Amino acid sequence: MLGIIHEVILIAMIILALLIVEEDNLLAAVIELAMLSVFLVIIMFQLKAPDVALSATVIGALMIGIFIYTIEGVKGSKSKSA
Repeated sequence: MLGIIHEVILIAMIILALLIVEEDNLLAAVIELAMLSVFLVIIMFQLKAPDVALSATVIGALMIGIFIYTIEGVKGSKSKSA
């Protein structure tokens, strides 16, 4: 049963990665990237690597925060110059 769940999550990760690449809206792409990061953490726990999963959680959260901060900063600078 765990093998089937593992395969479904891996297929979902591949589909989600393709959706991220094709996304036009940057904020939506970052949210999809966060979901991909959650799937990665689930896979790491399934593979019995909780230390790697916790590290991926911290790094993923920092990256998502930096991406959102940067996107909002760029949107703010565009509206000021226009």
